[in-house]
Amino acid sequence: MNPRILAPMLLLALAAPVAADVIHEERSLYRDITVEQNGPRRCLIFNVHRGDRNQTCIDLNEPERLVFSYTRMSFAGLLLTPEPESILIAGLGGGSIPMTFGDLFPEARIDVIEIDPAVVSVAREFFLFEESENMRVHVNDARVFIKRAVLAGRQYDYIMLDAFTGDYIPEHLLTREFLEEVKQILSPGGVLVANTFSTSRLYDHESVTYQRVWNEFYNFKLPTSGNRIIITRSGALPPRGDLGGVARRLAERLDPYGVPLLEYPARMSTRVDWDMSRRVLTDQYSPGNLLRD
Repeated sequence: MNPRILAPMLLLALAAPVAADVIHEERSLYRDITVEQNGPRRCLIFNVHRGDRNQTCIDLNEPERLVFSYTRMSFAGLLLTPEPESILIAGLGGGSIPMTFGDLFPEARIDVIEIDPAVVSVAREFFLFEESENMRVHVNDARVFIKRAVLAGRQYDYIMLDAFTGDYIPEHLLTREFLEEVKQILSPGGVLVANTFSTSRLYDHESVTYQRVWNEFYNFKLPTSGNRIIITRSGALPPRGDLGGVARRLAERLDPYGVPLLEYPARMSTRVDWDMSRRVLTDQYSPGNLLRD
């Protein structure tokens, strides 16, 4: 073949993305689950009618480092509650977030809620997830678990809402009534961290709903992520100027996980950037299927 033709073909071949290998597939009660591997990166994908969406990825060469911006952003709540002794995480995925919390706070009690037992099995088999004496997974609906926690009088210092179906957050975990239940199990001085999307058509509705229940929250976004993290607590938020000092104290501990905590305070804002006239989401008015992007 003419070298002038062969050279461009070789360049195109080298530039083409390498197809990921599917190493596991199954259909659970709730979704289709796929695990793909591309070099050292392994990803959990929930296959839904709108297309594939990565839920968790790990780099097997550096499994402790968090791959996605939103998982790193989830630890910004430590700026409000730096030493949680009890942690509740709704949504397991591949287990990156609870495993990181377990490393950071080995003495903390960590409860993880995951509705899909197949996700728990996949996290254990393919994503290095392990329970410990202090960290336990509860196969349950998050709304049911939290209702029971309210009745039992349990409280948590750090609550992370990260439950996604693959399309979006389940509707019953978006409502005012649900957030009021969450508020009852948040300890004095505790922090709520919720992972949502910055581009969802529900953005305005979510924002006014959180505002109705919590009055004020930090809206945390990064230009590198389509997620927005809501960070709030019962009572007044600390001034943003105070967060820098906390970030400096914690930055070195979080560096092994790739969390650039020093950059976060400047990105957290209480400015209202949503339509205040939108209707609050309730158990009777939760049109997620119609409004999600």
